[in-house]
Amino acid sequence: MGLTKSFSLTTLALTVSAVSWNATPFNPASVPLAVRSPYLSAWLPQGAGTALNGAWPQFWTGSTLGWAGYIRVDSATYTFLGDPVVAGAESAVQKSLEFTSTQSIFVMTAGPVDINVNFLSPVEPTDLLKQSIPFSYLALSAVSNDGRSHTVSVYTDISAEWVSGDDSLTVKWTTTTGNILTHQVMLENQELYTEYSDHIQQGAAYYSTPNSSSVTYQTGQDAVVRAQFINNGILANTEDTNFRAVSDNWPVFAFAHNLGTVSTTATVPVIYTVGHVRDPAIQYIIANDVYQPRSIYFWSAYTSVADLISDFVGSYSTALGRAQAFDQKVQSDASAISSNYAGVVALSVRQAFGALELTLSKNGDGSWNTDDILMFLKEISSDGNVNTVDVIMPAWPIILYTNPILGKYLLLGLLEYQATGQYPNAWAAHDLGSFIVPNATGHNAGNDEAMPLEGDLSFCAYHSILSAYAFRMRNMLIMALSYTQKSNDISLITQYTDLLNQWTGYLVTEALIPANQISTDDFAGALANQTNLAIKGVIGIQAMSVISGILGDTVNQRNYSSIVQSYVPQILNYATSSDGLHLTLNYGNESSWGLSYNLYADKLLGTNVFPESVYDMQTAWYATVVNAYGVPLDTRHTYTKSDWESWTAAIMTNTTTRDMFIDSVYKYAADGESKQPLGDWYETLDGAVYVFRARPVVGGHLALVSVTNHTLC
Repeated sequence: MGLTKSFSLTTLALTVSAVSWNATPFNPASVPLAVRSPYLSAWLPQGAGTALNGAWPQFWTGSTLGWAGYIRVDSATYTFLGDPVVAGAESAVQKSLEFTSTQSIFVMTAGPVDINVNFLSPVEPTDLLKQSIPFSYLALSAVSNDGRSHTVSVYTDISAEWVSGDDSLTVKWTTTTGNILTHQVMLENQELYTEYSDHIQQGAAYYSTPNSSSVTYQTGQDAVVRAQFINNGILANTEDTNFRAVSDNWPVFAFAHNLGTVSTTATVPVIYTVGHVRDPAIQYIIANDVYQPRSIYFWSAYTSVADLISDFVGSYSTALGRAQAFDQKVQSDASAISSNYAGVVALSVRQAFGALELTLSKNGDGSWNTDDILMFLKEISSDGNVNTVDVIMPAWPIILYTNPILGKYLLLGLLEYQATGQYPNAWAAHDLGSFIVPNATGHNAGNDEAMPLEGDLSFCAYHSILSAYAFRMRNMLIMALSYTQKSNDISLITQYTDLLNQWTGYLVTEALIPANQISTDDFAGALANQTNLAIKGVIGIQAMSVISGILGDTVNQRNYSSIVQSYVPQILNYATSSDGLHLTLNYGNESSWGLSYNLYADKLLGTNVFPESVYDMQTAWYATVVNAYGVPLDTRHTYTKSDWESWTAAIMTNTTTRDMFIDSVYKYAADGESKQPLGDWYETLDGAVYVFRARPVVGGHLALVSVTNHTLC
């Protein structure tokens, strides 16, 4: 790969997209606005420099989510949010953008007044109740920028696009008044546990704000409702009862607040909340092929959505305080690595948590079973599976960093299902459900990954299948031990010892000489004798040795450890290039190499399976093969993955090469070449993004803070 050697550490320029406003820490491809779950996920497709009022917010797929905002200053009206085209309004000018782990804050200039627009999506990993709430905040405050006083009112609305991926479907809505004003919109015909273009076809969207004498509301056609505010500064307090399709005269659900006279002191923030609730949320397979309906965890504390909204709206100030403390902690820990790393981490947090949902079941008497907590992860944008093992694994660092107990709730669904005996294969399941979320209904036929085989299995074919599934076993063992180490909770490894030993037995058979198979990077294609898989395999075996020791099983502890001691020198003999400069991608392929990101598990667990000389060798090698946007995943292609670059950065033995990886991811994230939520798979030659977007694997960007002793819980 001659191209790679034309770039040095000094030529890895950190160019970022140029914009007309101040961007802190940088201008991302897509800005998270309201991101709390797979179905509450609104983003600003910003690209090289689209302002908050230069495009409609989008669902993570790229479909439009109508969300409009106006500010009326004296007799002039300005658009500050979305891209509505209604006569009589001009565009505010974006002055700045700042994002943190939980907030995206815009300052827009509307003539003589600046409006502060704060999108807060709380991340509350140590409070299961608060973390489970699928709602987000929008807070608006205004201040004079010319030293004079001005009469100001503000307006926002959402469209019915928030409740379906099919704009031809009929929706209905209601508006409730009282201390809290709430617009509720939902599909007229609900489809349980069903998606359309990744939008859930069940439940309702809610848009709320505190009520007062200065607040007005209206529902109706988008152009009509918006013109009402533009021309009058208030809404009509009327409701359109002509239920119709999402795209039929585009019904919107609006609020307006009269802020009165605004001077050089910023106004108290006006609070809006947006959320999406469905119940039941997911069906999960339990013993005897029974599908159990499960609900979002917040139901254990609230009897109605109205009660939840009232509490959520009223808790804005304390939620903001917690968010600021969380942001500060993450910023401090990540900045200890580098400022560029802190920026990448801040962009990754909401995206990673936006794929997760905490659930619980009911007891036989209908009460909530708060001892039965499971967390589900949607494999966003790649294939939509539930709790995919090789998606949980790359995201694992953010779980360990923020609250390891969440990892237990992620793994339990997989472990409990396989312990029922319904999954017929002896290896670890790939996921809990295929393609249509939210259906964690298992794979009782054992067909969780397509196999291009027919008829009886030959021995070689069977061996290949075992190897193809072995990487899941490695992942499960590594995650089980790292959870135990971080949490000091041995319940998982105690309850599922037999299953973990079963999987380890297969690793003993398969780890040393991996058969022709795909890895977690299945898009790269199958390959025999992959070094990176052998590395993870022996670390997985050693993980079980440590687990056995924790449980007092000294026989298996010594047995597994001796196997690892036998395997490691053989792997290094097979996998080290003849010139001693690097590990090969696969055994015997002298010109090949790849990111040895699975060594991260050795550092994370403290197992010290591989000697430090291996890390030194890889560190020196990667500095010689970096492209303009980073180091390729391996020699078969020039693309890479940002999560694996971050894992690799965490095992580098000097800060120069570590920062080379970090700066590569930062440069890609900030280059303005894409408008989609951060994709983890991209081209190292020019920064072009491949098909993935908004995936939770960006939790892997926290590998460097997770491998240290930093924890939030």
